[in-house]
Amino acid sequence: MNVTDLPTGIDDTAARLRAHGYLADRQLATALYLALRLQRPLFLEGEPGTGKTEIAKTVAAMLERPLIRLQCHEGLDLAGAAYEWNYPRQMIEIRLAERDAGATREQLAADLFSPRFLTQRALLQAIDPAQPLPPVLLIDELDRADEPFEAYLLEVLSDFQITIPELGTVKAAAPPIVVLTSNRTREVHDAVKRRCLYHWVGFPDADRELAILRQRVPGASEALSRQIVAFIQALRGADLFKLPGIAETIEWSRALLELDALQLDPETVNNTLACC
Repeated sequence: MNVTDLPTGIDDTAARLRAHGYLADRQLATALYLALRLQRPLFLEGEPGTGKTEIAKTVAAMLERPLIRLQCHEGLDLAGAAYEWNYPRQMIEIRLAERDAGATREQLAADLFSPRFLTQRALLQAIDPAQPLPPVLLIDELDRADEPFEAYLLEVLSDFQITIPELGTVKAAAPPIVVLTSNRTREVHDAVKRRCLYHWVGFPDADRELAILRQRVPGASEALSRQIVAFIQALRGADLFKLPGIAETIEWSRALLELDALQLDPETVNNTLACC
């Protein structure tokens, strides 16, 4: 990784994030700065809608790196996350070899399991030595994947490499910037967390949420923005199954702006809150 394009300190990290539309508190800016400087994966855990995914997108834009996203889900396995062999192409190659009868069995096996028959998925793409710049790898919502999948990640998180039995070990020429997120619908194994710098992303306080609205929805009036923030902050103190995140605050503000709402009243709240 070229350290010359990295932030020079915590304040510089926060300022560069802010310049790209992300208002980070000092704790998050510190965690990100250390992850970049120490070349460690950053594990972000917190409630949905608190900006965990957005931080990876912002870092990619800030450092002008490609973003590679692995969206986790139930049933995700090595073939979906790292690589798989292109079996249809291999079968075609076998048929051609049988027709021509020009290659030995050993030569055919070596050719079939060569890189040209390998389909790269997100993890392998991120550590491909041919990458011109180390990308930002976003492993999003890891808690949605099955627990056994976490074992696949350990080699990547520890050594930025993947061992392919038929080919050997593929190791990144320079470590990618890795950001993992979790909504904590289940506990992620400690073995994953130990390989990362960890940060809990909580809901913003009223002042920071208002600052975020000013930046992300500049067309909303100051009075309306303050009312929205006060309402959302009060909702988070209620006994709700799902608390609204900053993403919902922004979307609600944009919806109210589109409807030319000047202030919050019971009718406006009832008509629009469920839409966001």
